[in-house]
Amino acid sequence: MQKKIIILASGNGSNAEKIIDFFESSSAVKVLSVISNKQGAGVFDRAKKFGVPAVLFKKKSFETNEVLSYLEELKPDLIVLAGFLLKIPKEFVLKFPNKIINIHPALLPKYGGKGMYGSNVHKAVKESGDLKTGITIHYVNENYDEGAIIFQAEVGLDASDCPETIATKVHALEHQYFPQVINQILRK
Repeated sequence: MQKKIIILASGNGSNAEKIIDFFESSSAVKVLSVISNKQGAGVFDRAKKFGVPAVLFKKKSFETNEVLSYLEELKPDLIVLAGFLLKIPKEFVLKFPNKIINIHPALLPKYGGKGMYGSNVHKAVKESGDLKTGITIHYVNENYDEGAIIFQAEVGLDASDCPETIATKVHALEHQYFPQVINQILRK
């Protein structure tokens, strides 16, 4: 039986594209839909390139359960947050227990929580003087970045690294590992 994924993304969509591409020729896994809360987000063009339906839902749609109804209708095996910046409502977590995962651009529990995304994380890592950073793939619960950790990968940092070079190193890890970890979760 084919496993079904729905991707939620707010921005450019490079991780979403890597996931869609990874599963494009799979008979075991299908990306059903991409959902974004941001009109004009790059993820729409990336999904269109692969023929994956992409839907815009404004923030209010998450609060009124319109998105929850959409998800219930599609019955996904996994909901993947790939650069999605809204907090997932508790009702979603209760309806899809251990079926919502997120990728975070740092080694949690460091640099997690409200407001800690993208360049904010990389600036904090740089300012701390840490000699390594990485990615964390985790289950989503009702709190920012506090769900059970599924996978982590790290990369070394040099004193000369700026937030932009840190971001480049972290993106390489995301693109390398996120689709593979999703595949492993779906095969369990």
